[in-house]
Amino acid sequence: MSSGTIDIDEFENANTDEFAERNDTERIVLFLDEHDNRAWKAATIADRLELDTDAVSAILSRLKERGLVRHKRPYWAITDDEERLRTAYRLHRRHKTADEQYGEERLEELRTDEMEQVQ
Repeated sequence: MSSGTIDIDEFENANTDEFAERNDTERIVLFLDEHDNRAWKAATIADRLELDTDAVSAILSRLKERGLVRHKRPYWAITDDEERLRTAYRLHRRHKTADEQYGEERLEELRTDEMEQVQ
């Protein structure tokens, strides 16, 4: 997607709002999934997606904890567990739909007098 082009089949089969701005995590997962025949250094991913290398490294670490990427220093690749990836994507879409429908949750709005202040 960072090249400014997509495959015409992807364009034709997409929902109307599918190309709305994606967050960095989505962009990284999509990049790795689209290039699943290769493993990448974090700096190369950052360069290709025009993101900060430290931010990409942090996101990749979180994705590894969730089992969505594989890591062998210094390379990263998308998981080979396609069902796990599909499940994560479905969950992500549900959360995104709920946020759009009901608004994003904000911890400060949920705080009660009984909650301990975390600093």
